[in-house]
Amino acid sequence: MRILDRSVYVGPSLHARFPVIRLELDLGELEEWPTGRLGSGFVDALALALPGLAEHGCSYGEPGGFFRRMREDEGTWLGHVLEHVAIELQNIAGEEVTFGKTRGAGRPGVYTVVYEYAQRDEGIAAGELGLRLLSSLLPGEIRPAGAVPEDWNWPEARDEFIRFAQRRALGPSTASLVKAAENRGIPWLRLNDQSLVQLGHGKYQQRIQATVTGRTPHIAVELASDKEETNKILATLGLPVPTQELVQTEAAAVRAARRIGFPVVTKPYNGNHGRGISIRLTTDEEVTQGFLVAREHSRSVIVETFLEGDDHRLLVVQGELVAATRRTPGHVVGDGEHTIAQLVDLVNQDPRRGVGHEKVLTRLELDAQAQKMLDRAGLQAESVPDKGKIVYLRSTANLSTGGTATDVTDVIHPDNREMAERAVRAIGLDVGGVDFLSKNITESYRAIGGGICEVNAAPGFRMHVAPSEGTPRDVAAPVIDMLFPQGSHSRVPIAAITGTNGKTTTARMLAHVTKMAGYTPGLTTTDGVYIDGQRTVQGDMTGPVSARMVLADPQIDIAVLETARGGLLRAGMGVREVNVGAVLNVQADHLGLKGIDTLEQLAEVKRIVVEVATDCAVLNADDPHVLKMSGHTDAKNICYVTMNPQHTLVREHIRASGRACALEAGVNGQMITLYDRGGHIPLLWTHLIPATLEGRATHNVQNAMFAAAMAFSLGIKLDAIRQGLRTFDSTFFQAPGRLNVFNEHPFKVLFDYGHNAHAVAVMADLAQRLDVTGRRIVVLAGPGDRRNEDLVAIANAVAGRFDHYICRRDDNLRDRATDEVPRIQAQALRAAGVREDAISVIPDEQEAVAAALNMGQPGDLLLIFADALARSWKQITKFKPAGVAVPQPAERAFKPLDREIIRKIAEGVPLVGEGPPTVFNLEGLIRDERGVRVAPDAED
Repeated sequence: MRILDRSVYVGPSLHARFPVIRLELDLGELEEWPTGRLGSGFVDALALALPGLAEHGCSYGEPGGFFRRMREDEGTWLGHVLEHVAIELQNIAGEEVTFGKTRGAGRPGVYTVVYEYAQRDEGIAAGELGLRLLSSLLPGEIRPAGAVPEDWNWPEARDEFIRFAQRRALGPSTASLVKAAENRGIPWLRLNDQSLVQLGHGKYQQRIQATVTGRTPHIAVELASDKEETNKILATLGLPVPTQELVQTEAAAVRAARRIGFPVVTKPYNGNHGRGISIRLTTDEEVTQGFLVAREHSRSVIVETFLEGDDHRLLVVQGELVAATRRTPGHVVGDGEHTIAQLVDLVNQDPRRGVGHEKVLTRLELDAQAQKMLDRAGLQAESVPDKGKIVYLRSTANLSTGGTATDVTDVIHPDNREMAERAVRAIGLDVGGVDFLSKNITESYRAIGGGICEVNAAPGFRMHVAPSEGTPRDVAAPVIDMLFPQGSHSRVPIAAITGTNGKTTTARMLAHVTKMAGYTPGLTTTDGVYIDGQRTVQGDMTGPVSARMVLADPQIDIAVLETARGGLLRAGMGVREVNVGAVLNVQADHLGLKGIDTLEQLAEVKRIVVEVATDCAVLNADDPHVLKMSGHTDAKNICYVTMNPQHTLVREHIRASGRACALEAGVNGQMITLYDRGGHIPLLWTHLIPATLEGRATHNVQNAMFAAAMAFSLGIKLDAIRQGLRTFDSTFFQAPGRLNVFNEHPFKVLFDYGHNAHAVAVMADLAQRLDVTGRRIVVLAGPGDRRNEDLVAIANAVAGRFDHYICRRDDNLRDRATDEVPRIQAQALRAAGVREDAISVIPDEQEAVAAALNMGQPGDLLLIFADALARSWKQITKFKPAGVAVPQPAERAFKPLDREIIRKIAEGVPLVGEGPPTVFNLEGLIRDERGVRVAPDAED
């Protein structure tokens, strides 16, 4: 029994709409050993190891259903058992996960096991520990060799897993804030392995670290950490504080204690969580020992008056007290029969107690600190305390050391409430916890005394949200309301785009439109992450990692996410939902990879994008696989895109006041037209969109229609959509590898990244529609990881349409022979009737491009499909045709322009108030791989 493969999905995937882990599990010989054959002994042992499995309903839908399934005659297989064990292990670590499913993987003994997880590392560890636990319970004769170490101990492994999980999980305070944010519909991102969390997206984000917020003043935190200074500030305001002195030596500590008067308290100058505090010290020797304990946590030590009374934590948020709790140190109560050690064991049997923050209460420990408390009381672990006698095992009342908490919010005296609020405001904290000692919190400190021990800048919420006794208080909600007042923004609009072809161009078009509309877009594409038009990260960034990058950027206020098949299959989507999701098409590409063998399966993968759309799903009505997706979205609107104005379904949709984008013929050409709620909105003539090459590039016409439909569904104004499409062109500078045209040679070059049959056919069609007086030459290739039939289909897409064919391969062979791909495609061309003398096999990409360029003559058209885009484009632009004079720059060179002015010229932005009056000849602007520049003959 072993794990063959593992995938961790961070968001919506084929398996669920939330984070899950998928295991490919090979049972091997254990395929012949379902639980029915393993017998009741195996089931009983598993029930003893994980009692919580009794609550799993499984297919029966009621507690006990899973064990019932295991005990049936046939029982169930161990892959299914592992699913439930991985879930339950996370449950005992304090996570609320329930989902799982197990299915056969199509091979004997191999199963796909899917289960929900809360934290990535914890979820992975749960699967591995579950596998080891199941192996340990198997009879020796069928137990896999080496599956369980000889010294392995289940209780120890379980507790270590819980501690491992808690070290990686959000702490109770942070978790309560995250839950309150979710209740408000506010998205969140975890920014590190600790408690740093971003609430909200983009420019609306706020950050928290535990209970410190991005609005907490640094100086207030510094003051709260300085216990001496805090004491002085509160004292000057007339608030009740103990007398204290700051010391650095043992002798000074003793002298301070004598001046203040016994009993005293010693504590670290800048400690927290009750560490290093010693209370009720009555002798010089105890003060010396207390000083040494505090010195372990701080160079300076505070000696202060010991105040009688119960320890209370008063929580103040934005100047108002929201909760009050009485804290009691960890203790046992004698019964006259059991020893202290036995009483500790009895207390720890309370189901509310667990390891660390696993549960409401923490287990008591008989450790060195407990022994010191027993020594002070003249007791030992074997002592039997009298009935009713309280034996304290800690001097401080922290829940993390076994203390208990009782809510007293409803009974706190108004004077004490006001005192706490004044103290936190005095320090300047937005969220603060006041440690207050009082014999009776229901009476005023003015009448019975009491005092403030300290003010905490990062108060824990656990004691308030889950007290041992009393009413739980939702103290996180006021913090969220402070950071995000009702009605304020927390999300940026998100658009996600997928499809086999056109994703990158459409995403770039849409991002450009949003920028023209005044937004600051974050864009993810196959060539990088762009923030406000500037590339910040290079590479294929179409997965969940790049989505997270964009949404974490504090500059953006809208996100456009190109979402590729690979990322969806590898790790799912990077967001739980999007406002607008679009599927452009589903064509044969990447089939035979990662278990996706058919177009129907590929459509199911791409459908995820519209399944998570909330406002609008934009679908290609001309693609039958995409059209069927309309039945799988809960979006408020469906917008169909069609290039066929007679499309029957779209016509009915429009008549029912539905939303659509259609291509309509007119006197002046073809018009992109929007329909919504019965309205007919002519948007833009296709020949006015530069990227369509005067309407001839029909695939870019369709891409523009999708960009327009998505922009409209995002609420962008029509004029901004028109301006965006009219100023977006297909230069390498703006859309590298997406229908780039180079006209500065005696021949025309079309440059594209098309790498599947559909994309190649679209470009071949365009090459036929363009007016060409010479020959048509194509440089052809296909990715090495595609099936042979896919490579043949690419060749067939161009066969018979060109005068010469150059077959090459990509730099990355992907386990193919050096010339295997070009040989396959050359053979396909021959089979399609292409003459032998019209085919050249030149495997190296640079050599193939060079051959095509050298072959070009005036009037020819070269269609070059490239893989190394930047290198190949540079090769094209730097090429010097033989016998053609190269123009020399004029002596005055280029007109020097400020980069910002060049950008505005390129985007069609009027240059108003840009310094001295200057008129630029826009026809003299050249766009090439260096961007936009002024030609030598441009006039001022």
